[in-house]
Amino acid sequence: MLLCGPSGSGKSLLAARSGLPVLRLDDFYKEGTDPTLPLVPQSSDIDWDHPGSWDADTAVAAITELCRTGRTRVPRYDLGLSARTGEEAVDIGRTPLFLAEGIFAAEIVARCRELGVLADALCLSRGPLTTFRRRFLRDLREGRKSVPFLMRRGWRLMRQERSVIARQTALGAHACDREEAMGRLAAAAAGRCATAPTAA
Repeated sequence: MLLCGPSGSGKSLLAARSGLPVLRLDDFYKEGTDPTLPLVPQSSDIDWDHPGSWDADTAVAAITELCRTGRTRVPRYDLGLSARTGEEAVDIGRTPLFLAEGIFAAEIVARCRELGVLADALCLSRGPLTTFRRRFLRDLREGRKSVPFLMRRGWRLMRQERSVIARQTALGAHACDREEAMGRLAAAAAGRCATAPTAA
């Protein structure tokens, strides 16, 4: 199962409540020193909400290996430092379904479908104002970036939220609220047995 949605829409909370093993796609961000990182137009800020700030190839490889073997190794990423600080093992055992969540999950829907490892793709939507408030308070609490950066990013993302959701649904994710997402997760889990191939 792939779970995307705007930053602050509640993806991590829903993933934690799903009862499924979770692969954090945010751990596949590029490092802050990477020269290929995109910038916000007319700004010196790195655009961490642009797909070019994320390593899609490594994320797809990890998902594929989890589906094939039940285990993989992934980067450990510190959002405050914009850097990978190590590596860790992810082991889902024989679980036939797991959740891969992150703001760029929709970018790999087609690839996962072509590889035969996609169970469903969801785009969580809660409304621009709710998302803005949740995102700002979370990022402030976790010290992800400086307050001026968070304010600039927050206002920009609030204005862009509807277009973000439109892009993610165009890429193949189904837009839904938390209740519908939980229902689709439960339906996907119920439709699989222990002998079924593992899928995201």
